[in-house]
This record gives sequence, C-alpha cells and structure tokens, in this order.
Amino acid sequence: MPRWGMRWPALLCLALCGCGEGRSLPDAQATGAELAPIAALGKKIFEDPSLSASGTLACQTCHDPAHAHADPRAVSIGGVDMAQTGTRNAPSIRYLDQTPAFFFHDEGTPVGGFNRDGRADTLGLQARRPILSANEMANDTAQAFADRLRQATYASDFTAAFGAQIFDDADATLDRATFAIERYELEDPKFHQYSSKYDDFLRGRAKLTEAEIRGLALFNNPQKGNCAACHPSGIGPGGAPPLFTDFTYDNLGVPRNAEIAANADAGFFDLGLCGPSREDLADRADLCGAFKVPTLRNVAVTAPYFHNGRFATLKEALQFYVRRDTNPEAFYPADPFDDLPPALHGNVNTSEVPYDRQPGDAPRLSDDEIDDLIAFLTTLTDADLRP
Repeated sequence: MPRWGMRWPALLCLALCGCGEGRSLPDAQATGAELAPIAALGKKIFEDPSLSASGTLACQTCHDPAHAHADPRAVSIGGVDMAQTGTRNAPSIRYLDQTPAFFFHDEGTPVGGFNRDGRADTLGLQARRPILSANEMANDTAQAFADRLRQATYASDFTAAFGAQIFDDADATLDRATFAIERYELEDPKFHQYSSKYDDFLRGRAKLTEAEIRGLALFNNPQKGNCAACHPSGIGPGGAPPLFTDFTYDNLGVPRNAEIAANADAGFFDLGLCGPSREDLADRADLCGAFKVPTLRNVAVTAPYFHNGRFATLKEALQFYVRRDTNPEAFYPADPFDDLPPALHGNVNTSEVPYDRQPGDAPRLSDDEIDDLIAFLTTLTDADLRP
C-alpha cells in the first residue's frame, strides 16, 4: 500500500537529488553561543534530575547529548522506583526547530507534529508529557512538579523570569517551565549545528570518499535505496540545508520488540497515529501503524532504531528495509507484520522502493551497497559527536 497523497518535500521545494560541492549553504552554527536568560533557565530544567519523582531522571537522561539527544536504550525506564518501562524509544530532539505543527495536507497526507505520533504541536508540549508520565519523570500532578521546581537551586531564576508569585499557580509553573525548555532547544545551536561532513561537502569545504559518494548515489536513487523520497538530501531554496525528513508518516511493519514489557500482552499494539498514546485519531484505521519519518541527521549515533527500538545497529535497520519482503523469515518468527493486528496488515507500505519485493526476489541493495550507504549516513554526524 502506498503512502498518502503527495509528498511534503514537494511543498517545501526541497531538492531530492543534485547535491554537489560549491553550492550556497549557511555556515555551521557556533555551539558556544550565550543563551538568553529564559533559554538558559530551560537548560537548567532540562538537566535537573531533582524534578522527577525518583530524583534521578532528567530530560537529558532519555535525550543524551552524547547520542545526539536520543536514548541509547530501546525504551525509556523511569517512574517513582526507576523500574517502569515505556513502549517507545526516545528519538533525537536535534533538528526539530523547523518542524510544523501537525496537520493534514489537502490530499490527506498527515504532516508534522512532535513525538513519534505527532500529538504535540510544539517543543514545549512535547516536553510536558514526560514530566507527568508515570513511567518517566512521574510527577503525578502539576503541583508535584511545581513543588520540586520551587526547591531547585535556581528557583530564584525562575521567579525572576516569570514573577514572584509564579509558584502559586502550579499549572502556570508547568507551562512556563516547558516554555523555557522549548526556548533552550530552539536557541542553543548544538540542537541544529549543520556541522556534519556532508554539510561541509555541500559548502565545498570537504570531499567525500568513494564509498561515501557511492552511498549518496544509492540514497538518492529511486530504484535502489530511494531514501531521499522521505529524507530529502538536497539544498533547499536560498541555500537552506537539508533536514533529511519530509515531516510525514509511514507504516513499515517494524517487527515486535520482546524487550518492551507491554508486549507480553499479545493484545497490546502501539499503533502510532491512531493510538493508544494519541487519542484524537483513534477512529482512523487507515492511519494505524504509521509513525513519523525522523531526520536522518546523526543517525549513525542514535541507535537503536525505529519507534520501538527493535534494531540495535544501523546495518540491521537497513537490512530490514531491503529484506523485509524478500526474506520475511529473518524478521518475523511466525507471521509478517507481527506488531500489527492482522486486520491492519494492509496499511503497511509494500509498494514503494525498496518495499516492492516478493519472497525470493533480490533485495534492492546488496550487503556491499548497504555498507556504502552506511558510509554516507555516517557523514551526517554533527561535529561534536565525531571521533
């Protein structure tokens, strides 16, 4: 089944191919820039484990700067006792500043939003959920969070920014705290550096190796990797750097992950856009199983992969992409698409390259070509994360 309607990158006028040296591209942003006071306050909140019920879990625990602000664990682990497991892998929160609020394009394509299912319309709303989630920071009410923030060493900075009486209103306290986190993520250049080797290549300041060039060609080739169809790689209007996401959603039939405690219940399914975490699209069966297309910037350092952290390495993830349909027995112990109810198997993308194969067909990419593709994807790593 193909994805919905027209592709969002066409609306953004982002090139899918034709990248090359010498094109105009903004310089990488400095990572040591001084933050405005509210953004600096947001950084303190983001890094503070005392704001959780356990006293040990901060925002950056699941969005680790050493892993491009992603979680190297399959799923989050938190709660009052730090023993409650979640159902999704926490993705990187770098390069989210251009993400639009969730909407449906005229042709029915779901676009934008934050979280894996797009249910938050801003970075601030995205930050609110883990603060109150029972299996993460586990503040059972806004008041519990406000009381913890009132005891923080920087509480005076908070009142200086938002008024001496701010702690008298718990809901307002939570709202201002998540706003500060949002400002931190928007203002701190480390969240959107554009400092990768590939960025320098587009600026004409670096050369790709032969393997990296072959990998870029495979990435863009609509009959091979076809990655650029969802992860545009070209320079945009005015020299805008590529974001490597089209902000849309896709259903890939990712295998069930036995590491997720909730999956011990055979009747539990994480269906992305249509729930259970998101509730407003519960009646849209056609959207069930679709998750947001992430940016591929820093993909080489953000393992594990997919919404459920099912694949531990980038090579495993790419092998799944190209062999899911040619060798389904390698990924599913019994029936294909085992993390979806059978009635929804028709939602899985089985028509677009590289998913248009049948058992016994040759995969769209060989093992050597996968290695070349990985070589290219490694060029998308920010400067602060390169060896």
